[in-house]
Amino acid sequence: MPAIVLARKEKRCSIGTARPAEAAAGRIVMYKKILVALENSRADKALLPHVAELAAHFHSELLLLHVADGWVARNFERMKLAESEEMKEDRAYLEKKAEELRGKGLRVEAHLALGEPSTEILRAARQEHCDLIAMTTHGHRFIGDLIFGSTINEVRHKSLIPILVVRATPRQAGV
Repeated sequence: MPAIVLARKEKRCSIGTARPAEAAAGRIVMYKKILVALENSRADKALLPHVAELAAHFHSELLLLHVADGWVARNFERMKLAESEEMKEDRAYLEKKAEELRGKGLRVEAHLALGEPSTEILRAARQEHCDLIAMTTHGHRFIGDLIFGSTINEVRHKSLIPILVVRATPRQAGV
């Protein structure tokens, strides 16, 4: 993987901020915190190896995010509902993936958001000061893009930070 750590040529640089070890070496870390949008599907298998490698290379923290968007999740706060079985399964999935990545020596947080996926991904990236959003795409065509591609399209158009899009093969995506 090519290095994306920039050498400091002058005292001031507007790209990123250095951690103490990198500052001593005169380098700036590009991705301090990476938001990883997980779907709780087989497509995540395509994404996780890429972000694990990036996080290891840049000593980045990972924020695993899944957005539960079922009826209960969308109305959870407003109607003071009990957590649905789907939400419990999503939370367990996030924790399992977080533990797997921690087992590789990575710093990982997991967060289950509720509501509209694109809105919650962008909100979490902003609130958590993420430097990169990582997501999967399934390679749908036309109608499939209209139905399934709306989250990535919305994030792509509204994000103020870079987005890493990893294409899941039909087999990985369960299509």
